[in-house]
Amino acid sequence: MAQEHHKHLSLSEVHESIDTTVPKKGWGKWLRFFGPAYLVSVGYMDPGNWATDLQGGARFGYSLIWVLVMSNLMALLLQSLSARLGIVRRRDLAQANRDMYPRAVNFCLYVLAELAIAACDLAEVLGMAIGIHLLTGLPILWGVCITVLDTFLILWFQKLGMRRMEAFILALIIIIGGSFLVEIYLAKPAVSEILTGFVPTSLSGDALYIAIGIIGATVMPHNLYLHSSLVQTRKIVNTNQGIKKALRLNFMDSAIALNAAFFVNAAILILAASVFFATGNTDVAKIEDAHKLLAPLLGSNMAPILFAIALIAAGQSSTITGTLAGQIVMEGYLNLRINPWMRRLLTRLIAIIPSVIVIVIYGDQELDALLILSQVILSAQLGFAIIPLIFFVSDKKTMGQYAIGIWTKLAAWLIAAILVFLNVKMVTEEVAPLFAGTGNLFAKIILIIVAIGFTWLFFMMIKVPLSQGHKSTKTSAIHGEIPQLANLATPDIRQIAVSLDFTDDDEKNIAYALAQGRKDAKYILLHIVETAAAHYFGAEADDAESRDDLQRLEAYAAQLRKLGYTIEVRLGYKNRVKEIVRIVTESGAGMLVMGAHRHRGFKDFLYGETVNQVRHKLSIPVLIVN
Repeated sequence: MAQEHHKHLSLSEVHESIDTTVPKKGWGKWLRFFGPAYLVSVGYMDPGNWATDLQGGARFGYSLIWVLVMSNLMALLLQSLSARLGIVRRRDLAQANRDMYPRAVNFCLYVLAELAIAACDLAEVLGMAIGIHLLTGLPILWGVCITVLDTFLILWFQKLGMRRMEAFILALIIIIGGSFLVEIYLAKPAVSEILTGFVPTSLSGDALYIAIGIIGATVMPHNLYLHSSLVQTRKIVNTNQGIKKALRLNFMDSAIALNAAFFVNAAILILAASVFFATGNTDVAKIEDAHKLLAPLLGSNMAPILFAIALIAAGQSSTITGTLAGQIVMEGYLNLRINPWMRRLLTRLIAIIPSVIVIVIYGDQELDALLILSQVILSAQLGFAIIPLIFFVSDKKTMGQYAIGIWTKLAAWLIAAILVFLNVKMVTEEVAPLFAGTGNLFAKIILIIVAIGFTWLFFMMIKVPLSQGHKSTKTSAIHGEIPQLANLATPDIRQIAVSLDFTDDDEKNIAYALAQGRKDAKYILLHIVETAAAHYFGAEADDAESRDDLQRLEAYAAQLRKLGYTIEVRLGYKNRVKEIVRIVTESGAGMLVMGAHRHRGFKDFLYGETVNQVRHKLSIPVLIVN
């Protein structure tokens, strides 16, 4: 079968959370498939694109529009291949790589994927910070630090579900697109001049550097990982007809979303060409300079405000894709799952640190150069994502009848060859002056070692799928091989601790504890006093609440002793988590029974996450009673 069953689900918390198999009438039966490509498309209009498009338009006029067109066609083909992999095999690109390649190759691919995500997030951090600065006047360094807070915004949206997240992204896309519609109307570019930009021209020097930056900003490697996973949020009918329907509708979704992204990129480049290049301001290389010149050159104070609002919307929308892509890459390559907020915070800090260093050392003057560099880094990673993807969707063993045809395969390999050639040409031009001189021996050695490493990785990416006996049909389970259940004996637990908080749930907690040990075990009833007196004086506190808490525990104990149970009572003070762990450890309990109040989100910050913290600090079984 082309479609496989796997225990390790990509983005498992939202996997197949949107059911497209339920019959619906009208547009509803089609619209349920639409959404993944819009999350992908925001990566094609992030602040990194702004920097490359602005420089391209300001320095070279309309002459690089054909590069945008080519990039959009490349993106459409590659994203459709990525979606095909996810729909047919129900595997994302990172998981498929892990199934096929040896560990050393996978590690290198993982590092490169993380580098691409960090470069993308760097552009989003800088773009949002610049947008906040342009709109409010807040220093860019402060804006960079503020971007940490969007970690919690993304976490909130993930809990609301994929459809609400997709709706939020669509709203941001509408804001961006609407802003640039107004900007283009104010600029009134000549259509005849715009059409000249669709004619391909030769590229070299700065034009090549900017063109590769545009390609890197448009065709992003992390979006290939992302799309192959997001399509799996749709539950589809696992039949030939159902899979073909999903492939067809997801292609339509990609075409609409990516053409919207093309419109935004083209609008930025055309705006720069008609406002800056046409007026002789070809040295506009910074987003801030473009913002300052829009009002006097267009004669409208609305233009710079819309520009800043669109920039903030672009940065905020793109940051969600970076979070999800980071989770997909880490889980797929390393089989490592961590809390989404921790993953997001790590990604964001990796992006913030170089931004802060550049701002502190060089000021705000080098930020746009950093944005361009981030996009060139993205472009340099493309081959390492595209080549495995083409192999996967071409493999009839795993894709069956849904493997791509000969013409699609030729087009995909042509795109890969163009991208690899352009990147090799750019790198060669950049490092050639270094090797022309006699100095910098250490830098030359490092570059030679890196070149050898990249050459080996390219060789392995192609050799492994072509060699006999490769692992393309083998699936790596996230938890390894299934063990034989030969030893199911459990220790005889003689002491059970029960954490009580004097609510209506106490009776249920005690009942579950008694069911575990019956009358053969000893039960330790414990409660933590968290009054102001307990905070300062600990066990020496003798306030009314401490005395009342002890009386309640003794009352519970008296009732249970009449029923024939052995009971001990213990009070803890001040810190709930530390005291529960201390009492359980000191009493020698072999099990802890706790109640869970099922609050989450903001309430976790308000009340604390006692259960989660306690269970990580104890090595004994912890029974959670809801």
